Amino acid sequence: MLTKRIIPCLDVKDGKTVKGINFENLRDAGDPVELGALYASQGADELVFLDITATVENRKTLVELVKRVAQNVNIPFTVGGGISSIADVSALLNAGADKVSINSSAVKNPELVNELALEFGSQCIVVAIDTKLYDQKSKVHTHGGRRPTDIDTFAWAKEVADRGAGEILLTSMDHDGVKKGFANDLTRKLSEILSIPIIASGGGGAMEHFVDVFTKGKADAALAASVFHFKEIDIPALKTYLAEHHIVVRPS
Repeated sequence: MLTKRIIPCLDVKDGKTVKGINFENLRDAGDPVELGALYASQGADELVFLDITATVENRKTLVELVKRVAQNVNIPFTVGGGISSIADVSALLNAGADKVSINSSAVKNPELVNELALEFGSQCIVVAIDTKLYDQKSKVHTHGGRRPTDIDTFAWAKEVADRGAGEILLTSMDHDGVKKGFANDLTRKLSEILSIPIIASGGGGAMEHFVDVFTKGKADAALAASVFHFKEIDIPALKTYLAEHHIVVRPS
């Protein structure tokens, strides 16, 4: 059985880690490099750094931040925000990132997924999908969740997988920051139709939520932010709890 992954997410704005609820009302959560190093030492399996306003502000992800992160962590990390070309990805991988996450740029130009997968390999390419429910239909959002589209989440996920994406980072905007549990039905449906790993994001607020997303949601990895940033859940304790519930995890 494949090991399930715990992934802290650091949403970065103006060089600081921030966290909100439903993508709004952001508050400061600390220095991203220091937090990343702490999580790596605690046994996190991977890290995700998202420059959450890069696309909205029409600028590139901070390459210098990536270099600092790479110097301070010894686990794989993914970087996203404002990535729209082979040159962008090349700069970030050269700076030390292991993977990149694309969202708005892939929706705008789906062929970009093919190009990046061909150039760097599918293992480097994560497609992030921010989704929200409207009349029982899950719709893709871009620009940090600010712009709704008419694109069906399931159809889009299948398309990017066919185009060469190595993983899907699925964020339920309805669950984001609420801490009432992950979108397990949504995650399970996506896991059942795709052959690539699904990283579930949005809603983790208690240890049992992580058990649920791995069992009921069939996720390959669970991503969370504020519960780690504000020390509501301790990563080593979470790993122990998951193991006690027969979830295969890498020890802290």
